[in-house]
Amino acid sequence: MQPSMKTSPFGQTANTSLRLAVSPVLALAIVTALAFISLLATVPMPIGPMYWDHYIYLDAANRIFDGQMPSVDFFAPVGGLGYYLFALFLEVFPKGHPLLLASWSLLAVTAPLMAIVLWDVQRRSTSTAYALLLPFLLFSILPFNTGDFYPYPGSDGFGIYNRQVCQLLYVLACALLHVRDQRKLVVSVALAMLSLLFIKVTGVAAGVILCLMAFMTGRLGLRAAVLAGLIFFGCIVVLELTTGMVTAYAVDILALLDVNNTSLLPRLLQAGSLNFGIVVTSGVLCVALGWQRFDIVRENIRGLLERPNIASLIRTIDQPALWLAAFVAAGLLFESQNTGSQAFIFLWPLLVAILIESHGRDRASPAFFTIAALVLAIATPPAVLVVQKASRAWIGMVHSELLETRNIKTMGAVRVRDIQLLRAERMRQSYIDDRGTYETVANSGELPSFLLYSDFDFQALWLQSVDAAVSALRAYEATHAVRFETIMNIDFTNPFPWLLDRHAPKYIAIGADPYRAVPEPDAKVAAAVTATDIALYPTCPPTTARLKLLSLYEPLFAENHTRITLTPCFDAFIRKDLAKPQ
Repeated sequence: MQPSMKTSPFGQTANTSLRLAVSPVLALAIVTALAFISLLATVPMPIGPMYWDHYIYLDAANRIFDGQMPSVDFFAPVGGLGYYLFALFLEVFPKGHPLLLASWSLLAVTAPLMAIVLWDVQRRSTSTAYALLLPFLLFSILPFNTGDFYPYPGSDGFGIYNRQVCQLLYVLACALLHVRDQRKLVVSVALAMLSLLFIKVTGVAAGVILCLMAFMTGRLGLRAAVLAGLIFFGCIVVLELTTGMVTAYAVDILALLDVNNTSLLPRLLQAGSLNFGIVVTSGVLCVALGWQRFDIVRENIRGLLERPNIASLIRTIDQPALWLAAFVAAGLLFESQNTGSQAFIFLWPLLVAILIESHGRDRASPAFFTIAALVLAIATPPAVLVVQKASRAWIGMVHSELLETRNIKTMGAVRVRDIQLLRAERMRQSYIDDRGTYETVANSGELPSFLLYSDFDFQALWLQSVDAAVSALRAYEATHAVRFETIMNIDFTNPFPWLLDRHAPKYIAIGADPYRAVPEPDAKVAAAVTATDIALYPTCPPTTARLKLLSLYEPLFAENHTRITLTPCFDAFIRKDLAKPQ
């Protein structure tokens, strides 16, 4: 689809109407700079469902500071780029909140790429450039998912790399649809696709669909596609020759596929049901676009059949309805592998192009207003939902209090409502007094609550338990004149090495979901676990995942480690030469 930039439904062109005082590129730079400046201080965040998910980045960053590489030295559920960006930002902004660091560090990639897009677009239409910029800033700055996974308002500390993929796809879509300079397009496509690959491999699969559509319609020329491909694969070769990370990443992906051996169709249906409104409305818009352009499409097909050539083929394929169908297919493919995301936000650049094309052809007619209404029905809900969730979460902090902790650095910069703190304390005592009961529940394959990991009291209690465990570790070391250099946590995430300035054992999976992201221990993992100084095991409460992780690793502790009760909520496996009588 070749959107005309001569006119705009937003009422302004580069040559007519009033110009905005600030250029889009400058506005992007200002907002990005303000976001980074805010990272100089620790801004408390409201606790939220699955909040501990973003602490994976602290574990990864600490490993990177130790010289470990993702996939090469530890098993990671996704690519390493997000972890490296987080580590860089953690080094530059040590007081920044981990959730904001993880969310905003991608701006180091997306902001320059978006600036390239805006620089090209604003020469023709400032309003179109702003129409692309404002949604980008909204979804990049507000670290919230477009889906609801819990009824109470709070921070979305999970699905961060899924959100990052959606933001990269947004920038890629902007470039493919709105950048005319093929040199800028080469740079944008190559860097966006590289970033997608090393954030999450399913992201690059979705990106390929977008690029393929742009190539088949002539938006991405053959020469530009070849150059972008050469840059893409050239960088991969260099990275592989210098680090070995690419093949290690591929091995990790194959291991994940082996663990997640469910078929694709149920996941596609789930993605469609979770995003039912967008998918159905997009289908209606496809029908409306096809109906309005029926005569043009019929003529193009007739011309292709009579005189088959590349130009006729491009005209036949280059239809708004086909573009939209391809984008929705890419979105469904990516969302089929996600929990938490900013689903389908990359439709917005296409919707802008459809509006411009429709307005240029139909002007202010019923046909245009029909298209505009459907476009708004697709584009508005994700933006409204993110703004609503952010507003509820941050306004709700008025009725919350700062979590009292001593040892967990910026991890403890969270606010929790008093009623949730009270429940956390009551549940903690229940977990301690009735541990046998909760172990029976876990052994039966159930959790104490169906939404346990989303419950705010569980997340608050987890932070409090980690805080107490750090105090206990320091007291143990001081009393027995030992130092635990390598610390493992038999749980979903392991913040202890970062909190204590120690080391994590190599080759252990981070983001340890034993049902989705923890392969069976091989010889390297077994050796690393056996050599670990201390492995912590949380017991408030016992859960199905914790028991499964324990079943994987406990046999490796049998000979060299002694199990003790470190705190009422943490047991510990201490290497026997470091263990002392209690």
